[in-house]
Amino acid sequence: MYMKIQESAENYLETILVLLNRNAYVRSIDIVNEMGFSKPSVSIAMRNLREHGYIHINKEGHITLLEKGREIAERIYERHTLLTKWLTALGVDPEIAAEDACRLEHVLSNESFEAILKHTKL
Repeated sequence: MYMKIQESAENYLETILVLLNRNAYVRSIDIVNEMGFSKPSVSIAMRNLREHGYIHINKEGHITLLEKGREIAERIYERHTLLTKWLTALGVDPEIAAEDACRLEHVLSNESFEAILKHTKL
């Protein structure tokens, strides 16, 4: 069972994972640019994530996911990816599908997600 964290924290962790897959390292400014949030908002979020043991920030300002942060990020990213593909396959415009998946990924129960996962693999 996963510990429930705020949707915004899940979004930050997912964004860090996506950026780490794209770049050698991630800094707060990269998150600002990716998410379109203000520098102070991202700074506060990074401090909270660091204080709760989800991320590590080294002296150069490079952000890495710690184990529990990576687990959450990968779970949310998996949900986002699958839900986007599923909605697109149902005929939803890809941009709308991605936006809807972003909202659904946080509220969908594990049982419902597993059912969708099983259904899409048939």
